Amino acid sequence: MGAKPYVKHTIEIPEGVNVEILEGGKVKVSGPLGTLERVLYHPKVRIKKENNEIIVDTILPRKKDVAMAGTIAAHIRNMIKGVTKGYTYRLKIVYAHFPMKVSIKGDQIVIENFLGERSPRFAKILPGVKVEIRGDEVIVSGIDKEKVGQTAANIELATRVKDRDIRKFQDGIYIVSKGE
Repeated sequence: MGAKPYVKHTIEIPEGVNVEILEGGKVKVSGPLGTLERVLYHPKVRIKKENNEIIVDTILPRKKDVAMAGTIAAHIRNMIKGVTKGYTYRLKIVYAHFPMKVSIKGDQIVIENFLGERSPRFAKILPGVKVEIRGDEVIVSGIDKEKVGQTAANIELATRVKDRDIRKFQDGIYIVSKGE
């Protein structure tokens, strides 16, 4: 059994979305919610636009080249989904004894009175990401899947409990759902 001689991923471009393949492997996707640009270059992977679809392929691939072609195709699909539907993460604020105060100041989320601590904790909000606080829920949304996910992870990580039994101290801000 040898490697497949040819690997090809086909991605359909929906209506209202424009995809441009620029020099140096740069891909620009624009749609109703905004524009995303990203360099997706690999020496053995080709990205072509034919009619109303994007074709990501590789000729005489090795295992790593096949994997990279699949990764690049997935990134393009995520970019298309981002500019059409967007991404939303929901986080839940949980506390047992000390009421936590969560607010937004500039490009940071400020978490005060976490486990009764005097100094506040901070979580960075990446550019292009919108964060809302509604009661005990934090909603993170945007068009770039990676930035939305990283911002949600930053918030969750800022309230990580150290040096205590996490079965007993379950306070924090936790990701509850991910989606469109």
